[in-house]
Amino acid sequence: MPEPARSSDNAQPSSRLAEQDRVKMVMVADIEGQPPARISNGFSKYCNFRSLNQGGKATLSSCKDTNLGRRVVLKMLRKELRNDAVELRRLIREARITAQLSHPATVPMYELGQNDEGDWFFAMKKIDGWTLFEIIVGLAQRKEQVEAEFDLNRLLSIFTQVGGALIYAHARGVIHRDIKPENIIVGMFGEVTLIDWGAAKVWGMPNDGDESTLGDRGGTPLYMSPEQVTGHRSVDERSDVFSMGVVMYEMLCQREPFRGAKITDTFDNIVHREPESPRSVAPHRFIPQALEDICLRAMQKNPNDRFQSVSDFIAAIDKFRSDALMRGSV
Repeated sequence: MPEPARSSDNAQPSSRLAEQDRVKMVMVADIEGQPPARISNGFSKYCNFRSLNQGGKATLSSCKDTNLGRRVVLKMLRKELRNDAVELRRLIREARITAQLSHPATVPMYELGQNDEGDWFFAMKKIDGWTLFEIIVGLAQRKEQVEAEFDLNRLLSIFTQVGGALIYAHARGVIHRDIKPENIIVGMFGEVTLIDWGAAKVWGMPNDGDESTLGDRGGTPLYMSPEQVTGHRSVDERSDVFSMGVVMYEMLCQREPFRGAKITDTFDNIVHREPESPRSVAPHRFIPQALEDICLRAMQKNPNDRFQSVSDFIAAIDKFRSDALMRGSV
């Protein structure tokens, strides 16, 4: 099977000033203090649906919650999977895991329920902004506005905010297992959100996606740790450290370190091949040696050779930034 392409033809994030027109104004009709003529705690309170994503096994739609006058995002299984017990369990499990994670860089969960046809769904906060993948595409295309706004210091700030969410999740026994640029959203006011906890592993509980079959290991091939690829059952927070290292590499170089012509080639690269030096891959980018060393340490094949926690990983980046600030180089 060929490694799936990742394209984003319209991924051209503009500056904050140009993005101001994307901010939705508060409408008087949505904050009226009078009780509405009709209120419902059922699915009928949602209206004005707009499709966001029809891929995969679930659909994402934005809609208006008429009770509170706000737009939210609903996720539900595709119609042909509505009676699939395994996928339904995963959907509900994702909603409940996400609901347990109350951190500035995680998504607030609003509701788990069923629509009028009996389809299960969950409702969550609508997050506006650009994915880190879109930002990386803009950097790869040498777009001046993107390069001006997302310099190395800003990218590292985004990265450490994601790290904060993972430190919090790991403290609660939750391993994300699907960290990638598409799952990191950067808002226009500097906020950062790590989304999609559907592949998460929770300590002490049986987890879907722990199987060692090729297509059901949890995560996305390009960002999997060696232990995920080999189907090792004792995946821990060091697997998220590895995936974060891959994201950092892509942030620095605008390319993935282990991509192969086929998924099996990618897996072989993850398990056996050492990544090329970021400084040699992207000589046009400013990549200090100390930062390259941090990135490569996070992607060591043996979990014992990596940072032993995301806390240690982020602490190394913070020290690098502090030292660079003293030198005036970042």
